[in-house]
Parts: sequence; C-alpha cells; structure tokens
Amino acid sequence: MFYTVKDVSEMSHVTIKTLHHYHKIGLLMPYEISDAGYRLYGMKELERLQEILFYRELEISLDQIKELLGSDLDRLTILQQQQDLLIGRAQRLDTILQTIDASISAIKKGIPMDNKQLFAGFHNEEQWNEALRDHNNHLQETYGIEPFEIKEAEVPSMNEQALEAMTFMNEIADCLKSGVKHHDSRVRTLISNHLAFMKEHGHSISAEDYVVQTRFFLSDDFHLAMLEGQQTGLAYYLAAAAEAYMES
Repeated sequence: MFYTVKDVSEMSHVTIKTLHHYHKIGLLMPYEISDAGYRLYGMKELERLQEILFYRELEISLDQIKELLGSDLDRLTILQQQQDLLIGRAQRLDTILQTIDASISAIKKGIPMDNKQLFAGFHNEEQWNEALRDHNNHLQETYGIEPFEIKEAEVPSMNEQALEAMTFMNEIADCLKSGVKHHDSRVRTLISNHLAFMKEHGHSISAEDYVVQTRFFLSDDFHLAMLEGQQTGLAYYLAAAAEAYMES
C-alpha cells in the first residue's frame, strides 16, 4: 500500500512543506513519483520518517540525522539507540518538571527555595562531570593525569560528540558481529568518517595517532573492559581495523 504526501502529512502531523524539504535534501525520498507527479510513500519510508522524528525530538540537526541514517545499522539498533537517548532526555525533563512543581509550591506557601533546588535539572555540565568521574579518577590514579571538567558552554558539543562516538562504536561492533573483516572497505569508511568528525570538532587525529590510541585501549584495563563489555573482541577488532586503515 502506498500513501500520498498528503496522507503522510495527516498521519504524521508533519507539514507537506516539510516533507517536500526532506525530499529535496535527500533525507526522506518517496518510494516513487507517479506518472501524475504525486510522491508515493511505502512502509519503509514511513519507518524512516518515524526515525527522523525521534531524532528531531532530540534536537539533532537534519544534516546529522541524514548522516546517522546513512549508516548500515538495522532499524532495531537505531530505535534502541534512540530509546536510550530519549530516556535520558525524559529523565532530565522529569527533573525540570519537579523543579517547576517545587517552585509553584514555594510561591503558594510564601517560602524561598534553596538555591540548588532552584536550578535542578539545568546543570547538564554537572551531569557530564558526574559521568566522567570514574574515567577521570582512573586516569589520575593510574597515569597521574589531572582530571578535566566540562563547562556549560561545552555541553552541546559534548552531546554531539557523544552521539557520534556511540554510533561509531555500535557500527564497528555490528561489523564484528556480522563477520565483516577488519580491513573491509566498510570498516575503513567508518574510521575515516569518525576521524573526520573529530577533526571538525577540534581533535585532529592522524591514522598513526589513532593506531596508538587503540593500542592504548588494549593495554589499559579500564578502556579494555569498557569495549569488551560492549562486544567480546571489540577492542582487538578496533585495534586491527585502525592498523589496516593506516596501511591502506
């Protein structure tokens, strides 16, 4: 069964103008265009639109959504990733709603709120630093490296980098599980795109540097356990893939 752009607009609550724009930028292509010039959408196109809308709820740019959906990840993996991200967002919004309730209650009772309660739910940099606590402690205790803190202005960039890193590692893990050789062109493309993304965000890493980094992951218990916890053999696969990429 196929649906016109009007049908899709009505069922998804996405304007026709927006659907036309998605088509124009190559984000959501119709299944076909009829002889009469009507855009027709099938089930796969509707599923892709759903995935786009989930990412939009996370305030991810259209360019990045196009890149994320251009990967070889299956629909289940994409939805599970989106679920994790949306749960995190929902928890933050729930905290903010509780702050609003507490603020209203304080006004009605005529009592001032504690300063920390006043801004509960807005300290994303604190959430980042909490998430980095174990990592920072490990680097300081094992290598004597001073811990670093995330500032408020850095949070949007850190969120974007975290999403890219998660997607990259999931795709590498998927290659491993699917039996894709570490020197396969698909893996080389993933690494190339990952290093290019890092360069765009101020972390210029050469192929040689990346080999050193992945070898470090093998020798460091903290990072080795983290990668192997995601997928058995992932740390070794990634190191071999980095060397193959450098030699290519």
